[in-house]
Amino acid sequence: MRINKYISESGKTSRRGADKLIEEGRVTINGKRVSIGTQVEPGDDVRVDGNPIRVARNNVYLALNKPVGITSTTEKSVKGNIVDLVNHPLRVFNIGRLDKDSEGLILLTNDGDIVNEILRSENKHEKEYIVSVNKPITPEFLKNMKEGVKILGTKTLPCKTEQLSKYDFKIILTQGLNRQIRRMCEALGYEVYRLQRIRIMNIHLGNLPPGQWRDLSKKEKTALFRELDYEPKEW
Repeated sequence: MRINKYISESGKTSRRGADKLIEEGRVTINGKRVSIGTQVEPGDDVRVDGNPIRVARNNVYLALNKPVGITSTTEKSVKGNIVDLVNHPLRVFNIGRLDKDSEGLILLTNDGDIVNEILRSENKHEKEYIVSVNKPITPEFLKNMKEGVKILGTKTLPCKTEQLSKYDFKIILTQGLNRQIRRMCEALGYEVYRLQRIRIMNIHLGNLPPGQWRDLSKKEKTALFRELDYEPKEW
């Protein structure tokens, strides 16, 4: 990025104002004075009058209410892929997955660095779901779900459960095995009719309509970054 564009995008001054600062010898990159047309590379230490200036990357963080039938993939060749549904002007990708038959909250971003922070199972990040099953829920079923069920050659981690109605319950997981909730229910003799994710960490689905997305609010991003101990990298 040209130095005058970098300075203007930092909010310090206009490009014309940046050119004036450069001509006056008040701009340095890595301790050296620059000339008009000098390029700034990622990681460079840019200063005006000895004070560092920075440009934030144009990162976006989205919450989508994924409908049933949409596949959590960026592969354009897959009909009903999540990227075509969102149709964002920037190239975004989903953080984690929701089964094609499941619905609800899924996050998307163009910030590759935050993805691993969210997906690391050892971080124990909560994901909350509402599940509808095909027969009456029993205390034994909820107890087994809560304490862990053997699927895929392992026992699921303990989780939180709460009965909502005769056929509906809430479950909060801290891991994300393949089709985990469906497999857990199946192992206990139940079939899932509907599975909706309503929360990821501090991000709630709320009343966002199916198929619609929104940008995370500043408050949501601040709380998310704090919980992850994450600081978005600057340009």
